[in-house]
Amino acid sequence: MSHNRATVEDIVVITEKTEEILNQRQLVDYRDYRERLIKWVLHLGKNPEKAEGYAWDTTRQRCYRIDQFYRWVWEKEDGYTIKATPSHAEEYTKELAYSDYSQTHKAGFQKSIQTLFKHQRHEQGKDVEWEPSIKFSNYSGTHNARDFLTREERRKLKEAVLEYGSIPHYDAVTPSQRDRWKQHLAQRFEKPKSDITRDDWERANGWKYPSILWVSMDAGLRPKEVGKATLDWLDLENGMLRISKEDSTKNTDNWNVGLSDRTTNILQKWVAERENHDKYTDSDQLWLTKYGNPYGSEALNRLLKNLCEEAAIPVEDRDISWYSIRHSVGTYMSRDNGLAAAQAQLRHRSERSTMRYDQAPVEDRKNTLNNWD
Repeated sequence: MSHNRATVEDIVVITEKTEEILNQRQLVDYRDYRERLIKWVLHLGKNPEKAEGYAWDTTRQRCYRIDQFYRWVWEKEDGYTIKATPSHAEEYTKELAYSDYSQTHKAGFQKSIQTLFKHQRHEQGKDVEWEPSIKFSNYSGTHNARDFLTREERRKLKEAVLEYGSIPHYDAVTPSQRDRWKQHLAQRFEKPKSDITRDDWERANGWKYPSILWVSMDAGLRPKEVGKATLDWLDLENGMLRISKEDSTKNTDNWNVGLSDRTTNILQKWVAERENHDKYTDSDQLWLTKYGNPYGSEALNRLLKNLCEEAAIPVEDRDISWYSIRHSVGTYMSRDNGLAAAQAQLRHRSERSTMRYDQAPVEDRKNTLNNWD
């Protein structure tokens, strides 16, 4: 990472694409601006009057999108500027409307640009207001068939993650094959080929990704919950997660969430492996990214997309995200064990939140139709 791409609160200040566009003096100016913007979004951006900022992952995503928006502005203005206007935002929105991105993706860009203008008003005293003429709908907790995972797709994903990123055993390859695999691992772990050891070989076949997916498949973990999960949540002896009200998302209750025997076994293997990674030495986080950060929706959605590709699950014309896993848990738990079980498993404070999962899965409806013939 170059000096320009130094981080603020582990959020990249200058992206590689931006560094390729700007000259050195522009980079110095833009870096100073970006550092102030990131700090403001993180600590004040949500409600400046109450000194409430956004969560780390939300801040990272919005600031990344703002950077992408600025690159578009520079192309339109044929030069560097930090003056973004509502006219820019409106034209950018119209281009988004014709793009192939999902509604959620488009809505994320709108929110990010609105955050930028809020920063200009509160920190720079600029009188800028933007009410978009086109509004994109964001994910609101509702679900439809496009983002639904069937039982068969759930099975394929759980099998795929056991294959994902794995390599042959160290002793099961020839010296020349081992040399090629070392080159692969050097690129994957971003370290010199000469430094690749048996430990790296074991790490490539590790249990982190299987444990994240399998636990989420059982517990319907929200992206924020994957990021917040700690060792204190685990009761492996009884095969459950115990989530305290302090750690609970969107409610104020303590929750006991059941895990299957196979999931518990995978989680036990990850906990044992986790102790061998230096980045967990001073952390009780259950899972961290390769950069040592808590997981967020962007990293998890990328993982799910890769797993869908590995499992040959079609995603075209479907809004598949990490919440698709949670939706499938709610639907099948409600179908097999009733609303009360689904409400407890998904940690819903209100039964009304769970009722949207009280629907017949598509497989059941197809079976009914077949029985009519």
